[in-house]
Amino acid sequence: MLDQVWGTLVAEVALRPVDDADLDALFEQMRDPESVRMAAFTAKDPDDRTAFDVHLAKIRTSPEVTTRIITLDGGLVGNIASFVIEGDTEVTYWIDRSFWGQGIASRALALLLESVPVRPLFARAASDNVGSLKVLQKAGFAITGTETSFANGRNTEIEETILRLDEPTETAPFDASSGKKRTH
Repeated sequence: MLDQVWGTLVAEVALRPVDDADLDALFEQMRDPESVRMAAFTAKDPDDRTAFDVHLAKIRTSPEVTTRIITLDGGLVGNIASFVIEGDTEVTYWIDRSFWGQGIASRALALLLESVPVRPLFARAASDNVGSLKVLQKAGFAITGTETSFANGRNTEIEETILRLDEPTETAPFDASSGKKRTH
């Protein structure tokens, strides 16, 4: 479904629960070498399907995890989740590389933030992942520091930026169906 917004066509980004039928596509997305390098903090072996299946089964049944498929006009383009680690709730997302730079991560994150009321909310990204840092900051996350951590996707220690969201963003999420910012 396409919406008219200021004279341009905008594709619809939505979130839905993960289905068993999504697992093959997610596995393929999460083993793309360039995506793995950019994300940096990935599975130890992105080609290990058994480990992937075990991990997905665990997170899909955990009450501390909200995981959703990101769709663009109904087609799977990534996934997004919130999860609890060491008492803090964090967010993470993965967009198929062929859809990078189209605002999909920003819209998906805005949708997730509407459904996850926990604050503060945290996020982490490789410090050189400028695109992801922009997405998080646009959503209202503020940088609180950095740390050096081992990144499986690069097989070395790298700097990781830590971000925090204390309140809902002051900028209302964009509603593509009306072409206006939402007011709550």
